[in-house]
Order: sequence, then C-alpha cells, then structure tokens
Amino acid sequence: MPASKKARTHPPYELLYWPGIPGRGEFIRLVFEASGVSYKDVSNESKDGISAVLACKADDLTIDADGNPPAFAPPALRIPGEGKNGKTLVLYQTPSILAYLGDKLGLAGEDEAEKHWIMSHALTALDLNNEAHDTHHPVAVGKYYEDQKEEALKKATDVRTERIPKFFRFFERVLKGNEDGQGQYLVGGKLSYADTTLWHVLNGLKFAFPKELEAREKEFPLLFGTFYLRVQEHKGLKEYLASGRRQPYSMGIFRHYPELDRQ
Repeated sequence: MPASKKARTHPPYELLYWPGIPGRGEFIRLVFEASGVSYKDVSNESKDGISAVLACKADDLTIDADGNPPAFAPPALRIPGEGKNGKTLVLYQTPSILAYLGDKLGLAGEDEAEKHWIMSHALTALDLNNEAHDTHHPVAVGKYYEDQKEEALKKATDVRTERIPKFFRFFERVLKGNEDGQGQYLVGGKLSYADTTLWHVLNGLKFAFPKELEAREKEFPLLFGTFYLRVQEHKGLKEYLASGRRQPYSMGIFRHYPELDRQ
C-alpha cells in the first residue's frame, strides 16, 4: 500500500538513510510496512533527501536546532513533536529506533518480559547481519573489497561453515520453544520487530550466499519452512515486498560474490 494512502494516526515519521539500498534502513521500513503506518523515506522520496541524511551526521554538528545530539551514522528517525518541549525528536542506531517504534506500533510484545526477549532476539539477528557484512570487508570498512579479497575468502568460509549454522540452530530452538508462536513468531503469538528483523537477515543471506542457504535450509524446518514463509505473507509486508518501493540488494550489507559462496 502506498505510504500516502495509509491512515495518518501517528506522527509523520521520517526515515533518514542512504538512497537506493535496503541496508540497515530496511529494518525500520519493515516495521512501518508491517504495522500499516505512514512514513517518509526521505532520501528515496525527495530529490535532495540525501542532504537531510548528511545533515543529521555532519562532522561539525554538536546539537541540532531541536536540541538533538548528532547521529553517528544512518539510519536515523525524525519524529516531529515528540522531542523536548514539543520539538522534533531524532533517534539513531537501528536497535534504538526499533525499540522506540516497537512500543509505538504494537510490535514489542504483550508485557515487560516479552519486550526484553524481543529486543534480545533482534540484537542477535543484527549481530548476524554485521557478520554477513564483514565477509566482504573483514579488514577495513573504508577499503574496497578488491583490496581484501584473500581475507574475505577466509572470513566468508568461517561465517558460512561456523557462524551461520550457529545462529540458525539458536533461532530454530527459540521457535520450537515458543509454543504460542507455532513456528511463526519468535516471541508470543503475534508479529514483533524481532521477527521482521530476523526475516530480513535471512532474506539477505539468501541473496549473498544462495548455494550455502539452499544447502542448509532443510536442516532448519521451523526457521525456513514455517517462520520465513509466514512472515513474508504478513499483511502489509507481502504488498511491500512485491512493490517497486523495496530497494534491491546491490553494494550494501548483503553482496553476492560467487567466490565467497559455497563452491
């Protein structure tokens, strides 16, 4: 559903992230789409939107006009009217934004215990996200992949053979233990931002390491046979994933280098 047609029952949320890639901004987009809440994807919807992204993290910024500290890096979220004295609030760091939106959008569980379980699972999925990134930049983020290919091959081999199955085994156990979720949800009996976060990491891994994932999926029937398939069919997510608004994978966190995949 186009953002303009969604009910405006929340503040006019503004996502600040790099244009043209899913990246860490996708974790934020998915919670908006799953909850049917309108938001503005600034750099993808505005011709000069990148200026706002750069401004929130400017090297000479100490505090903005609304009293917010600078963001270290995107994603950032602007929420008009929710800051101090009714000014605009700016949040950064993916887990911080997810926790804030989870409470606001009904994606953070039914009680205090579920709230913290959801955060823990989301952070664990984001750890795997970071390890996937490091397969193509194991030495230095600021250097090209071509400058660290030998190290990348070693890192990718370890991530594929040791780290990915370790994370998958963990989440398979979590799904098995959550009887209320029937394999569909990590916590309780309804969708949370932990589910959308993990789904996106799995989806990105399928893009980056298609041979590895194809070989391993059968080992984790709940994770891939139930959870992954059901999350992407959730109302709002299904429509978004089929739309032209979802940014394609390219040179962001998840990159497909055939030489790093299972041979």
